[in-house]
Amino acid sequence: MDTTAHIGLTEETDPYCLTAEDAVRMLSGAPWRRYAVIGDSLSAGTGDPSPGYLDQGWSDRLAGILRRVQPDLEYLNTAEVGVTTGETLDKQAGPMLEFAPDLLHVPCGANDIIRRRPDFGEIEATLRRMYDLAAGTCATLTTFTLGRAFVVPVFPDWRDRITTLNDMVRRLAAEYGAVVIDMWSHPVNDRDTLLSADRIHFSTSGQAVMAAEMVKALAGVLGRDRSGSGEDAPRHT
Repeated sequence: MDTTAHIGLTEETDPYCLTAEDAVRMLSGAPWRRYAVIGDSLSAGTGDPSPGYLDQGWSDRLAGILRRVQPDLEYLNTAEVGVTTGETLDKQAGPMLEFAPDLLHVPCGANDIIRRRPDFGEIEATLRRMYDLAAGTCATLTTFTLGRAFVVPVFPDWRDRITTLNDMVRRLAAEYGAVVIDMWSHPVNDRDTLLSADRIHFSTSGQAVMAAEMVKALAGVLGRDRSGSGEDAPRHT
């Protein structure tokens, strides 16, 4: 369990956060100049403010870091609260393709499983259509797994739904060469201050941690270790 959960952390003292300076150093020389984010509220970085943390979602945070690395960075975020993967394709694919990203974040299908009896075969087929489209951009692809703190009590099988969806996301991401930021097992899930009032979305303290994990993962894409140094980390293709 995260033993720092109750001691009033701030962004400066949170061991899972990165300073802006460290994040910029880790991504120095990064080639991305057209960053796009599609999907739902998790892609948008929706969440309540946390005392001691910048009131900003993970995706906007990352765009700010990338813009310090590449001042001419273009950023498109079409994410919309409540949309499914199918609705993301219907509403957001066109603007994303027109934007022609070289770094693209795709959703993990959280809203696809909020139904009485989710059809996981259909969900996988829809996610695959999204990955086919995303891969056609030749952009570096990123996605998340859902955190275990994310709970919808009305569904008694919710944990099984999450693990099934996360396994699907990991499998598709591996097939398409996407970078997966695995929030399921992250110790931040043990913090009692992690979730917003809706008990679904990460508060901005969690958004800061997700942004840090994204920076670390992208540093890995650049062939660096999680501290941003060296050339010994495996490259994602």
